[in-house]
Amino acid sequence: MSSLGFASGSVIQEFGYDDDVDEAVRAQIEEETGQELVDEDYRDIVDGAVAWWRDEDGDVDDLADLFLDMKANLESDVSPCWVLVPGTRSPGYVTADVIKDAAETAGLMATTSVAVGAAWMGVKLTAKGPRR
Repeated sequence: MSSLGFASGSVIQEFGYDDDVDEAVRAQIEEETGQELVDEDYRDIVDGAVAWWRDEDGDVDDLADLFLDMKANLESDVSPCWVLVPGTRSPGYVTADVIKDAAETAGLMATTSVAVGAAWMGVKLTAKGPRR
């Protein structure tokens, strides 16, 4: 399982939690940071964000809206931000084009992809241009 690069002491906001998420991935993030994940209703500044997204969660516009929600509480443009999607052979798989298009709509770029669990893949999102 790959590390998502969150620093010790970081507050990480989680979006899209459901009963199908990889609890080992969540535990690894909490171990890396020494903090429990905060949920999507958290309204304070955070050091990073992760979102679980499946194909049935919506279309590219819904995903772009989620990315905007993820950006809203980030400390800075360089705060780590990841979308976690089912792997290519798993139900709910999301194509790279959908992630790329949604990221561009939200003013982000989809960059690094890594395996983050047995059935999940992580795609790192980075700032693109001036923050809005």
